[in-house]
Amino acid sequence: ITQQLAKNAFLSPDRTLKRKIQEAILALELENRFSKKDILAMYLNRVYMGASSYGVDAASKRYFGKPVQEITLTESAMLVGLLKAPTRYTPTTNPERSEKRATQVLLNMMDAGYLNQKEVDKAKKALGDEDAVYRDSGGFGLFYFNDYVMGQVVELLGSDNKQDIVVETTLLPEVQRNGEAAVSNVLAKKAEEMNAHQAALVSMANDGAIRAMVGGRNYRTSQFNRVTQALRQPGSAFKLFVFLAGLESGYTPESEMEDKPITIGKWKPKDYAGHYKGMMTLRSAFAESINSIAVQLSEAVGRNKVIAMAQRLGITETIDPNPSLALGSTEVTLLELTKAYAHLASGGREVQPYAIRRIETKEGKKLYQHTNRELLQLLSGDTVAMMNNMLMAVTTSGTGRGALIGRPVAGKTGTASDYRDAWFVGYVPQLVTGVWVGNDDTAPMKKVTGGALPASIFKQFMTPTLKGVEVAELPSLSSPSGSGITLPWTSSTPSATPAAGGPAQQSPFAALDGENANDNEEPAQQYELPQSFWDKLLGE
Repeated sequence: ITQQLAKNAFLSPDRTLKRKIQEAILALELENRFSKKDILAMYLNRVYMGASSYGVDAASKRYFGKPVQEITLTESAMLVGLLKAPTRYTPTTNPERSEKRATQVLLNMMDAGYLNQKEVDKAKKALGDEDAVYRDSGGFGLFYFNDYVMGQVVELLGSDNKQDIVVETTLLPEVQRNGEAAVSNVLAKKAEEMNAHQAALVSMANDGAIRAMVGGRNYRTSQFNRVTQALRQPGSAFKLFVFLAGLESGYTPESEMEDKPITIGKWKPKDYAGHYKGMMTLRSAFAESINSIAVQLSEAVGRNKVIAMAQRLGITETIDPNPSLALGSTEVTLLELTKAYAHLASGGREVQPYAIRRIETKEGKKLYQHTNRELLQLLSGDTVAMMNNMLMAVTTSGTGRGALIGRPVAGKTGTASDYRDAWFVGYVPQLVTGVWVGNDDTAPMKKVTGGALPASIFKQFMTPTLKGVEVAELPSLSSPSGSGITLPWTSSTPSATPAAGGPAQQSPFAALDGENANDNEEPAQQYELPQSFWDKLLGE
């Protein structure tokens, strides 16, 4: 154990003779300076315990939802069992192996005289009680977000950091619980009936601060984060980029096109309704998600302009310039798609999602501080106003009516071919939320569209989260903001133009107050945000 501590605290994991010699020298020095009890304590506070947790206290909070001082004998045996092979025996991914290993630890303790048979039998019985062992862990809880943050810490500090650090994140626990409850409630009722077994949700402030991240239904059964890792087809949610490209090319929400059969080469796009409606405004076509008009608009402005718009707003995956791109045939992550829509909530300013506010040592030395650098204005005020107008029409009269929350809200539904993916991304000025529903094996759902389960999850999440938040209007056609800003891609100006007023200095929730602005009926298992939450937020 002393040698393990020497390696973990001071050395790299390289398998070399030099490292082994250094390890032996350090181990002797540790034995000379510290007692066996102190060495064991230092070891247990630093050792890797699986699932991105280091030290027994972090592992206890991760697996059991409480500090290590409060764990039971059974839970203690499970933690000790991890030391042999943390990844192999972690209870979140290998519960059977974990329980078998913990049983062996208990038997060893009895053989050594620390436990009697009655105590061992009681502890072994608790191993089979999932509620007792995993209470307060939430099934998936914060684990997806924790994994994401750990990756961000490595990017910011490097993989060789040996210091004990304190990381302050952007996540708000009350908002996170609302997200977990919304996903759990909707899928518990509809998963089997609709053959829709997975979902993900991410919510961020309009400056990119991530407030909630639900990477799947249950972290214990799957650690794959469907917010950041899953590449899926966005379907009609991709039409945002088509219509934005159209608005920048001179079209307006009142421009008309004909919903009619079209053929491009051998490809014939079809509308969900199966029939055609003739002449329509772009606003109505967008609200009703008319495929033929989206394709015609994409062809009229040029596919390259649509791709450039998607890339401008943060889509990093390769987009093939084929006609079907207008209907979301490319693949994106939920985080990137939600970020793209966040540019509309931010008034057209650049948005970069972030999860970490600051990192400090235990002594208070600052290692990292997030700052809002000079933000670029990616969309003009007029374009933002027109697009908001069209996105609000989706929720008031189009495919996203199921996402209405009793206040102005903009958003877009998306449904991939054969109902393999369903999306809803929506926002109010203070908060942007994206939802995906589908199956990990891409099996088709039973006609689940973006306006069904995803919109329902969005509503069940946003309703309690925004309770007590002042109703704010989105910039629309009647109140454009930022008009007259020259953008580098619409002029000959070679350099990017900073957003009017420079970096955003206010909290993204600066419009909040304590008044209840929404009296809609609340879904079950909601978590109302206490006044202390808003006081803390407004004080940031």
